[in-house]
Amino acid sequence: MHHFTPISALVGGLLIGSAAALMLLLKGRIAGISGILGGLLHPSKGDASWRALFLVGMLSAPLGYLLWTGHLPQVTATTSYRTLVVAGLLVGFGTRLGSGCTSGHGVCGLARRSSRSIYATLTFMLAGAVTVFVTRHLLGVSP
Repeated sequence: MHHFTPISALVGGLLIGSAAALMLLLKGRIAGISGILGGLLHPSKGDASWRALFLVGMLSAPLGYLLWTGHLPQVTATTSYRTLVVAGLLVGFGTRLGSGCTSGHGVCGLARRSSRSIYATLTFMLAGAVTVFVTRHLLGVSP
């Protein structure tokens, strides 16, 4: 486990939790990315600006990191593009099926003690564990 970074993980978790709490307290909205994006695709009157700004802020974070540190972290995909596309489609399907994504259910929903989010998060985690077990131990695919 040579990529274990507890300090950056703690700071990142605190930032995500703080942002989700502020979004709920100040805007009365859940900081679930799929809901924010979905609401931008079919906006209500006066609802599109905060959604667009949220997404712009999220997508511009790498630029802020670059300006702060002078470099971007190296990201290496250890699988094929086909696998990444299939995985992305499955995540999108699961998000639609579960009425929300891991950020909405796992971060915001659990904090609000939503029973629907508890079940959804347990399902995400179980599906992830089963997927890792099947791909690594039954199919022999290594990361």
